[in-house]
Amino acid sequence: MKFTKLLSLCALSMLLNPLAGLAQEEKEIDEFMTFGEPSFFRPYDKKGIHVFETTKGDYDKPYTGRKLNLGAGFTMQFQSLKNENPGALNSGSMEVNALAPLKPGFMTSQANLYIDVQLAEGIRMNLTNYLSSRHHNEFYVKGGYLQVDKIPFIESDLLDNLMRYTTIKVGHMEINYGDAHFRRPDGGHTSYSPFMEGNIMDAFATEMAAEVYLQHNGLFGMIGLSNGMIKGSVDSLAVNTDETDKRNPSVYFKGGIDKQINDITRVRLSGSWYHNSGTNGTGLTMYAGDRTGSNYQNVMEQYYTAAGVAKAGTAMYSSGRFNPNLNGQLDAIMINAFAKVEGFELFGTYEIAKGYAKNEGLTDNEVEARTATQFAIEGIYRFGSYENFFAGLRYNTVQSKLYNYEEKVNVDRFAVGAGWFMTKNIMVKGEYVNQKYSDFKNTDYRHNGKFNGIVLEAAISF
Repeated sequence: MKFTKLLSLCALSMLLNPLAGLAQEEKEIDEFMTFGEPSFFRPYDKKGIHVFETTKGDYDKPYTGRKLNLGAGFTMQFQSLKNENPGALNSGSMEVNALAPLKPGFMTSQANLYIDVQLAEGIRMNLTNYLSSRHHNEFYVKGGYLQVDKIPFIESDLLDNLMRYTTIKVGHMEINYGDAHFRRPDGGHTSYSPFMEGNIMDAFATEMAAEVYLQHNGLFGMIGLSNGMIKGSVDSLAVNTDETDKRNPSVYFKGGIDKQINDITRVRLSGSWYHNSGTNGTGLTMYAGDRTGSNYQNVMEQYYTAAGVAKAGTAMYSSGRFNPNLNGQLDAIMINAFAKVEGFELFGTYEIAKGYAKNEGLTDNEVEARTATQFAIEGIYRFGSYENFFAGLRYNTVQSKLYNYEEKVNVDRFAVGAGWFMTKNIMVKGEYVNQKYSDFKNTDYRHNGKFNGIVLEAAISF
């Protein structure tokens, strides 16, 4: 019996030996935390403009201890836009399809707060907060995540070699679908975007997710899994009235190539796919997941409710955007191309989304998937000694089938803009925009809709 016990203890010791490195004492270098940028990090100022996913370039960078980085984005805007919807029914004063009245003026300033912490070698935490935004004037947490580029608490040459090409990201966070979300304005942080707004069909969502990346020699791939919802829920009692109370997860993939051809030329091509097989609890929020709001304030917004009550300003936050309302089931594919030759820069988007809304098919139990397509192209020229000045053009068009529509509707936007980085942290820019809506029914407030005018912006980021 004693021999058997001894043999068992030896076997257990052999099994646990590879895990002995998990119980390491804190390194002396980690006894104190200092201020500074963490590794594997996208700066919030001008240095972060052409960054997409973080690379593995910091893998061999000497580790100097735990770091705390506080960042922020602050944006002030002046807007002079006009809009109209001639021919729309019930569009008179205080009628249901009346548009929000507009006058030139300043928008409420928006601000973000970023907290990034280097917790250990190759391990970083991010927490992003909206201090003030159009949709939420009050403090609001966007999300946060843990990003792992090294695993220092397990001593293994095999694992070290694997992590040289691997990144793991877990959190309640902005998911990595497509490349357009890397260039869009986000609340008070607008320095990455050369224009006032992102795409008309804004492919943006924050979900509880996990993503695994592989990168090598310019090639990259990613697989992600999320809860498919903007927030969590543990309620198993409530059943939605439309009997769509499932909580199907979303799965999404991304792959592509990003190469610096020579000192002046860089090219990137990527493809992404997002899939959710059925209605997910509170509904999918792709194309409606932004909790800050558009940078075109109150333009082309339905001003009154059906009861004749004026809407609150925080409720009119998606101005100028188009949501195809595919919150019940969704398959979406986005292809992006980016090229930069010296100061000349091109960025393109082609996207196709197919699915349906939660409430469709309730009367006849038949659900027909609808399709929305989007195309966007922008050309930018950056000039000056450090490319501190820029000017550019953008064309963006969306075509979509709406529920109970025979024909597809169209939304087209043309924008021209220019800006100046006075320092890497301070930017001013201006834009002229012209947007038109066509083929909407005359019972829709967007019937024959159009808006145009200028928006000026000053932004600080660090």
